[in-house]
Amino acid sequence: MPLIFSYGTLQDEKVQLSAFGRVLNGQMDELPGFAKSLVRIDDPDTAASSGRTHYDNVIFTGRDEDRVSGTVFEVTEAELSAADEYESDANYRRISVTLASEKEAWLYLVAP
Repeated sequence: MPLIFSYGTLQDEKVQLSAFGRVLNGQMDELPGFAKSLVRIDDPDTAASSGRTHYDNVIFTGRDEDRVSGTVFEVTEAELSAADEYESDANYRRISVTLASEKEAWLYLVAP
């Protein structure tokens, strides 16, 4: 089954219920070589409905000391497609990463 690493809203149970129809089981993990960043929400309707002015994001630094904490979730292929749809509103793209636990997981981020 695919794994998704979340450092943002996919860790929220309400978001999981909305996107997947269930609460996901996850484990804490870290993403080495990345740092947290923010991306401005340009659409005023999206900003108003989310109550936020920025999306959470991560950027690759390649530095061993940089790590982003989050949760790794096991999902079905259908749920992976649902995550793609959920993340598309923010123009995130999905990349494969290796976590501190050495698990391979999908990560969503806005590319620079």
